Amino acid sequence: MRRFHTHRSSQWIPRPLPEVFAFFADAHNLEAITPPWLRFRIRSLSTPQVQSGTLIRYRLSLRGIPFGWKTEIRRWEPPHRFIDVQLSGPFALWHHTHFFEERDGGTLITDVVRYREPLGVLGRIAHRWLVARDVSRIFGYRRETIARLFPPNNPIDTAPRNAID
Repeated sequence: MRRFHTHRSSQWIPRPLPEVFAFFADAHNLEAITPPWLRFRIRSLSTPQVQSGTLIRYRLSLRGIPFGWKTEIRRWEPPHRFIDVQLSGPFALWHHTHFFEERDGGTLITDVVRYREPLGVLGRIAHRWLVARDVSRIFGYRRETIARLFPPNNPIDTAPRNAID
């Protein structure tokens, strides 16, 4: 039995690392890169600026069911990495590492999400039919939106790189 699933995605954008990290360091930009069908809204941040220990409360709707989500920034290492972990929400486990690396005159963004659905066997069935697809769609939307916000002009960024184990 698998303990969790892993989603990995990478995207190169033609902007300097400090600019890209600053965009992601503003938690409110998460609303801009989250699909509108999730009705995602930040309700509160426990600190004026994101840092280690910041608690973020969200409200969203998944498949028409509204719920709250609370995450904590567990690691904050500007401008190279930060990690958010779900404290309460729709998953039994959600551990999202955001990596930022200078590459080829721009920035390579890599997301690694380890997650586990709730509800045991029912959750595993839901993962196969719904959850894996939803996670891919969410990160696909995010990728497209980031590409519009930071237009790519590098030939190495021509193919989507989303994968779920």
